[in-house]
Amino acid sequence: MNLDIRYASHPEDVKHYTTEQLRSHFLVESVFVADAAALTYSHVDRIIAGGIMPVSTAVGLEAGKEMGVDYFFERREAGIINVGGKGSITLDGERFELGKRDGLYVGMGVKDIQFASDDQNDPARFYFNSAPAHHAYPHTHIAIAQANPLHLGESETCNKRTIYQYVHPAVCQSCQLVMGLTVLEPGSIWNTMPCHTHERRMEVYFYFDMDADSRVIHLMGKPEETRHIMVANEQAVISPSWSIHSGVGTSNYTFIWGMVGENQTFDDMDHLRPAELK
Repeated sequence: MNLDIRYASHPEDVKHYTTEQLRSHFLVESVFVADAAALTYSHVDRIIAGGIMPVSTAVGLEAGKEMGVDYFFERREAGIINVGGKGSITLDGERFELGKRDGLYVGMGVKDIQFASDDQNDPARFYFNSAPAHHAYPHTHIAIAQANPLHLGESETCNKRTIYQYVHPAVCQSCQLVMGLTVLEPGSIWNTMPCHTHERRMEVYFYFDMDADSRVIHLMGKPEETRHIMVANEQAVISPSWSIHSGVGTSNYTFIWGMVGENQTFDDMDHLRPAELK
């Protein structure tokens, strides 16, 4: 298991970052690595985000010195969404089959977890978010048809989209993790606008279903001094609670969002008018 450590940054410091520094602190460039768990540990609410892509062998998770526990899920929960071919996740001997865009909530206390693909020529690509937990809630398989859909936006404002809530109180219990998937309609490019902050929760965005030449301009920073990161297919961005949350693509795309923090109230956002941004 590869665990990249990212430390929290003060917004007053971030305004002085170069493009390279901004990317090194907030962008996760390599989410999927063959036959490995490539994970990033952020000190922002101690979320762990990344990808597990078993190709020729099953892949497990370990707890190293960075986590200070005997096994990965000793004090953690996780949400997983498969964005690749068919695969399976086995939790202490209990096997869950996941097709494309199927999800799984993993409760605290699992000692052995194994990720596998059905076909090495079309491997599963398990996108993974994990947060500290205080209670063991039941593991829950969540097919996209079981996720809670929200239809938002308009074609006129280029943000017509469907939000599928996977790990969410409307679908399954969790301690603090909230996670879902947003699909933009053809012709829509904004994932949210007007943008927002949510001081009480941080977020990680994972962008995918993009061609090689497409990019998402991920907007971040304080509303009065915005910054941006150019994001390619299957890359992720750490978005602290003080930062605006928004992005616009060169074409439509899909993204997975995961949040941890003080509450699980999806619409607990502080909205900003475009005229307030600088």
